[in-house]
Order: sequence, then structure tokens, then C-alpha cells
Amino acid sequence: MTRIAYLVSSANEITMADGAKHPTGYFAEEALKPYERFVAAGFDVVVVTPDGKAPTADPYGLSWFFHYPDEDKDYLNSVARTFAHDPDDIRFTLHQVTELGLAAARRLAETLQARGLSAADAHAVVSKAAKVAWREDRALAEVMSDPELSGGLSSQEVQAAVAAQREASEQLAAERKAKLDAIPGFVNPASLAELSDDQMAAFDAVFAPGGHGPMVDLADDHSVSRLLVALHSKRALIASLCHGPALLLSAPDRPDGQWLFDGYRITCFTDEEEDQTEPGRIGLPWYVDTALMNAGAVFDDGPAAWSSHVVVDRNLITGQNPGSTEAVADAVIKAMSAVSTEAA
Repeated sequence: MTRIAYLVSSANEITMADGAKHPTGYFAEEALKPYERFVAAGFDVVVVTPDGKAPTADPYGLSWFFHYPDEDKDYLNSVARTFAHDPDDIRFTLHQVTELGLAAARRLAETLQARGLSAADAHAVVSKAAKVAWREDRALAEVMSDPELSGGLSSQEVQAAVAAQREASEQLAAERKAKLDAIPGFVNPASLAELSDDQMAAFDAVFAPGGHGPMVDLADDHSVSRLLVALHSKRALIASLCHGPALLLSAPDRPDGQWLFDGYRITCFTDEEEDQTEPGRIGLPWYVDTALMNAGAVFDDGPAAWSSHVVVDRNLITGQNPGSTEAVADAVIKAMSAVSTEAA
């Protein structure tokens, strides 16, 4: 059975650039979805933290706008693809997603369909209004208050759809937190510091989810360094997501004086994305993107902020942001399945 070290930060606060303390931890979606997929794939998933303390879900990561139901997220993506002929010309910021109410697109379309429009016509109405909201930085509900863009919906119907979407996201965030709280490994994780080098080498892979917590206790940790050396020496899989690639900064230099992962293509949460987050606006002490490049990584980000992007280079797999969660988990499963096939 494939045995994977599920390395989660146990930090619950981060010191900001001005010296103030700010709550932090792991991002719930990034921690839960890969864990569930790995278990479903038949992996022996061992949750570990650097010091054996139970990890904390970042309160910011439990915000409703990080937890869209898949059907809302997929519909929004289909609407966004109508904004420009070239996908590279479509730029979504966190502000646009969180404050403009664009994720209510599916529910607005369903309301239009209930009033007699076809699915295609409803999609066209919502897409036209959403494009105006996107371009003019206006709330979708405000845009659709214009009779020429409402498709016949009343302002009350529009507001109801927006409110229903947010309520669904809040419920999903609570459900994910409850699932994580029920996983024994998240309640009582193993201590990485207490594992011997041989015990670390017995793992077939390591995976680190994100949240700002990894910046606190994974980026400069002796035990994380030992784990990376133990796994990299046998070319075992090293995977991480969003801020999780901060663990690579714990890697030592090679005998030639270069960083262990010098020249590897790597992605992570970008500086552009970070500037849009609450901690980024408050003022973080450093950025993972810049730190990895300074260490020697060949940074490889996606064509646009917040888009799913996964990079595979030799035995490293990295995912850029929360939107890359499912893709990076699937990449890990694919890689481990290939290893199992070769071994057989």
C-alpha cells in the first residue's frame, strides 16, 4: 500500500511585517479534498505536523468565498469564458469573485428558466450581465437591476439568488470543517520531529496542503529538511499546494553548494494572488513565490491568477492556488499509480 506523509502546518498565527500577530493555519478545502481522494485511492495517509500538535483551520480559509459548490463554480467558469475570445484576456481577481456576486450566475439562470427561458437563453442573459459587472467592477445584482439586463427578473429575485448562493457556500465551509474535525489524524497527528530518518524514508511520498501556516513552520524546519532529503534521495514523490511549497525552502544545499531543488520548475501561490488576500493586504513578512525563485526555482505560474495550474518536474508536483486542489491531488494519484505499476 502506498504510504503518504500528509504534512500539515500546526501554526495558528503568523507574525506580520509590522510585528503584529495574525491568525493562520491550513486552508480547509486544500486539506480535505486531497486527503479524501488519497484515501479513496487506497493510500495509507499518515497526517503529520512538525511538532505533533493538532493543526488549526485558518479562519480566513473558512470564508464562504473559498467554498463554492462545484455546480456554482462550474457554471461561473462557463459564464467567464464568454467574456473574451482569448482566455488569456480574462482576468479574475479575488475581489471580483468575492464582492461582485458572480458566483450566483447558476441560480440566476435557473430562476430565468423557471420563468420560461431556455437554458441557452438564460445563460446568455446572465453572461451578458456578468460581463458588464466584470468589466465595470459592479455587483451583479446591481447590474441586473437594469431592466435591459435583468431578463425580466425583479430585484428581489436577483437578491434572493445571490443570498442563496452565499448561504450554500457558508454551509459547505461548515461541512468541510466538520469533516476535518472528525479525521483522527487531524485531531492527533504524528510528530515529524519524533520520526527517525528510517521512518521518514519508509514513506512513498509527502504532500503538503496550503494556507499561510506553512510559511511559519514548514519553511525553515530541521525535521522537514530531513524528510525532504530522505524522500528525494530515493526520488520519491514530493507534492504540495498553494503555500505548501514553502516546505521546499527547508531543503538543504547539495554538495555543490546549490539548493537541493535548484533548477526545478515549481509553482505556488503567486505574489499577484497574495496581494489580493486579506493577509497580503495587511502585510506579510515575505512571499513564497519570491522566496522560491530566490532559492533557485524556475517559477512556472498559470496564464491568469486564480486559475488551476499544476507543475510536474521529475519527482516534484506543485499546485498554484486553491483552484488547483483537485488537479494537484489527481496528479499525485496518477504519479503514484505509475510508480506502483512499474514496481509490479
